[in-house]
Amino acid sequence: MKLQGMSELVSAMTTTLQVRMTEGRKRHGGLPLVVAAVVAILGVVGMLIVDHGPWSKPRVQTAANANYSTTGEAARAAGAAVNSTEPRARIEPAPPGPRPVQPVNPDAPH
Repeated sequence: MKLQGMSELVSAMTTTLQVRMTEGRKRHGGLPLVVAAVVAILGVVGMLIVDHGPWSKPRVQTAANANYSTTGEAARAAGAAVNSTEPRARIEPAPPGPRPVQPVNPDAPH
């Protein structure tokens, strides 16, 4: 009997504690959610305006309208020195270090 009364007391105390804990907690809805959504929407709209605005359209010129036909000509006209790259040797030197290990059975199907 004493155990049954004790369990009722614990149950009542737990219920009272749960009521007190939820009384002070009132959800203030979605203000942070609304602010986050507005910031996200403004960010997407801003990116679309910057990326697809009238100022970001490529101005393609035909060869007849272009001032220079090659990049080298345009660079020389701007005052840059255009040097060709050094040709690579036909026979490459052996790389330093040990050679890679050959497979045991190179004729095996994959």
